Amino acid sequence: MTARAPELRILVCGTADRGDDGAALAAIAHVLPALAEELRARIEVRRCPQLDVADLLAVGPGESCIVVDTVVGVEAGRIVSMSLDDLARRPAGVAPRSSRASSVDDALLMTEAIRGSLPAGTFVGIGGKWFGYGERYSRAVRAGLPALADAIHHSIEQLLAIRR
Repeated sequence: MTARAPELRILVCGTADRGDDGAALAAIAHVLPALAEELRARIEVRRCPQLDVADLLAVGPGESCIVVDTVVGVEAGRIVSMSLDDLARRPAGVAPRSSRASSVDDALLMTEAIRGSLPAGTFVGIGGKWFGYGERYSRAVRAGLPALADAIHHSIEQLLAIRR
């Protein structure tokens, strides 16, 4: 029996050993068990410590995408949610943390140039403050993790409802 192709790919960015950079990993670990089995069966989750063009190109033509990451340039603990298209043309000062190799807007715009369009989808992030070595989060991020999980859950339900 062949597994059904996912309808939604969640790209979880960051690393757990760099403070607030691990917020996306912590949030998704709370979201997935709380989802209905019917929704979980339609999702594929991929870890990508640094968001890359290849991660975005791997999103199939019939799939939607959620990118989850920690953000710099906004208040620590603040939830940021926007379409991938808006993120590609984002306002100055908002930068996903996983875009250390090349900027995330460059990765999105290169993906758009190669594919002809961006995957349908959403970016969900939380403002980070502390990125030193270690697994502990700043107080603001620790307090904001439930809101980040809620925003991810909402995006999942919204994108999968659109596909129906």
